[in-house]
Amino acid sequence: MERADVEDDAEFETNAAEVSLRLCGSDIDSEEFIHAADRAEHLEDLPLSKQVCVLTHLSTEEAAEALAELDEEMAGDVLESMDADDAARLIAEMDPDDAVDILEEVDEDHRDILLSNLPVEDAEQLRNLLTFDPDTAAGVMNTDIITVPLDATVDDAIQLIRSELEEKEMPYYVYVVDEHEILEGVLSLRNLMLARPGTPLAEMVNRQDVIAVQYDTDKEEVARQLAHYNFICLPVVDREEHLMGVVTHDDVLDIIQEEASSDMLGMVGAGQDETVDTPWTKSVHIRLPWLVINMCTSSLSAFIVSLFEGSIAEMALLAVLMPMVANQAGNTGQQALAVMIRQLATESFDAKRSWGAVVRESKIGLGTGLVMALIAYIGVLLLSGNGFLAFVMGVSLLLDMFLGAIAGGAIPLVLRALGRDPAQASSIFLTALTDSGGFFIFLGLATVFLF
Repeated sequence: MERADVEDDAEFETNAAEVSLRLCGSDIDSEEFIHAADRAEHLEDLPLSKQVCVLTHLSTEEAAEALAELDEEMAGDVLESMDADDAARLIAEMDPDDAVDILEEVDEDHRDILLSNLPVEDAEQLRNLLTFDPDTAAGVMNTDIITVPLDATVDDAIQLIRSELEEKEMPYYVYVVDEHEILEGVLSLRNLMLARPGTPLAEMVNRQDVIAVQYDTDKEEVARQLAHYNFICLPVVDREEHLMGVVTHDDVLDIIQEEASSDMLGMVGAGQDETVDTPWTKSVHIRLPWLVINMCTSSLSAFIVSLFEGSIAEMALLAVLMPMVANQAGNTGQQALAVMIRQLATESFDAKRSWGAVVRESKIGLGTGLVMALIAYIGVLLLSGNGFLAFVMGVSLLLDMFLGAIAGGAIPLVLRALGRDPAQASSIFLTALTDSGGFFIFLGLATVFLF
């Protein structure tokens, strides 16, 4: 076939693809959507039927890249709606860790159908990965890595990398293994390229320098170690130190973002994996128990206020000032709570250091409380002309802010000691303490000093 004919055929195929995509109701082939992340964002705005249509008419590589960037739950729905052969074609093109994340969202029976349409080796690899807990290192690792034998030379390693690079994950490091696939050393590509030709790899590695994580290490701990050592990848090994795969920096970014979102939602009693696409009935089921708990704690605060009904009746200004005390203390506690949860999420905390952080927060609460108490004293004195009321307001604010700071620092540690997620509904418990404590302190002091 002449060159002109080949070019005409290629142009015809390109035009046909563009027409097909437009029939799907999408302009995803425009220059606006060059990157896979941009394509995925565009797909998220389309209904499911059009998502399937678009991915079917994109090239396999482009469709797989876009699918990998989609939210896992949405991507799972897309796979379930696609023809099994087309879906399997995209799965085979994806990195194993991305493919597993999506397959976990697919109905088990349909997942078996998709895996049966894959090459035997790929299907076996994915089935193996699906057996691991998704919240562990093995659950987020990529197994498409390049390993080089310990008895190879620098030249052998470079040649091996060149021959396998197209089918494997980009090698940031060279993983050196022995004949039993036990990890013996890790070399950076820079060191490999700068090494003298013919140098045996055995002379360049030192097994004692290898930093790896066990396959069942929690993924949050994996993220902490990667950040601590400033690595791009971290090897994953089993109990006998056999190399199983690597966790890459892009996986860690997803972990950090996921955990931050989870903590933020958990603090207020929402579902930690809840999104705007979660069925409303499921959200009701998740949130309702915490709202009931909040109602009970609020009832405690209301009961405390009712004990001082007579004092409030004699001085209506107490009802005006009372919420200010609780609100200020609640804000102080939220600040301490946010700092503590962030610390627990980003690094390991031993018991001594953990409670030392609570002492630090109490000092901050005391310092800020003194300043705010002085401001409140002056403000109430100018407003009411009552020195005793101003004194009660200042002392109450100081004590409740001190209580809020201690509670905000301690609640996550108590929840962790009880085996619960430190972020789970911690804001509800904090509000209960600062409200009930603030009302009791303020109204109690008012009753003692004013009546």
